[in-house]
Amino acid sequence: MEFWFSESQTPNVKLSIRVDKQLYSGKSEFQRIDVFESPEFGRFLTLDGYMMLTEKDEFIYHEMITHVPMAVHPNVKHVLVIGAGDGGVIRELVRYPEIEQIDLVEIDELVVEVCKKYLPQTACRFDDPRVSIYYEDGLKFIRSCEDQYDLIIVDSTDPFGPGEGLFTKEFYGNCFKALKEDGIMVNQHESPFYDNDAVACQRAHKRIVETFPISKVYQAHIPTYPSGHWLFGFASKKYHPLRDLREAEWNLRALTCKYYTTTLHKGAFYIPAYVEELLKNVEQEY
Repeated sequence: MEFWFSESQTPNVKLSIRVDKQLYSGKSEFQRIDVFESPEFGRFLTLDGYMMLTEKDEFIYHEMITHVPMAVHPNVKHVLVIGAGDGGVIRELVRYPEIEQIDLVEIDELVVEVCKKYLPQTACRFDDPRVSIYYEDGLKFIRSCEDQYDLIIVDSTDPFGPGEGLFTKEFYGNCFKALKEDGIMVNQHESPFYDNDAVACQRAHKRIVETFPISKVYQAHIPTYPSGHWLFGFASKKYHPLRDLREAEWNLRALTCKYYTTTLHKGAFYIPAYVEELLKNVEQEY
């Protein structure tokens, strides 16, 4: 008998992956957590039945949400990461020796514990001495922060359930306040392809544009996310993601990546016409 995991991406579309076995299933006070083993994508994590990451393609998401701002900001020392209980963003950040402090705010401690046990490929650097973990609501945590961080990475789940508050105007305003005068915020921005996702994408982008003087969108191809076409938001008080890209300096680091390059960085901000149309009422002109 064959076993398949299926995620409904729209009422008319499902992604199905053949599963060899289920490694974990549990329920925290916030959500259901499952880990599966598959022949094609290796181990993968789902929350409330929605795909969060797979061993085979997680590097794309984690590299693009981390290295894009790190290649632009000239002096990142203090970083706040909201969500990211799987550890992938932390794994990428600790590769930068100049970073002095990484505060991780994750609402669900069980996600971290499950990932440490079953997804060690991503959850492998929580023990770095620069990392402090706070198990609380990111929306509440950031209210008390001011002029504190050079970079904020919002690695949230989708804009419903536990992650819903991380897509509000209040939250983005608090992120702005928590950043230093030249700070950058990067967030996962959903997919522009399916109608319901596109509406969420527009709503989040509108709120960010209203808050930050520089607000751009960039893209990556992530096979297991809805439609495979995924967006990220780059919001900044000072730095433009293309004009202020420190290409030669970043390349001298000789960091090995499987997806990110500084050439790709530039191309990622040139979004398709249908996405430009989607965001034209809220996006500033280049």
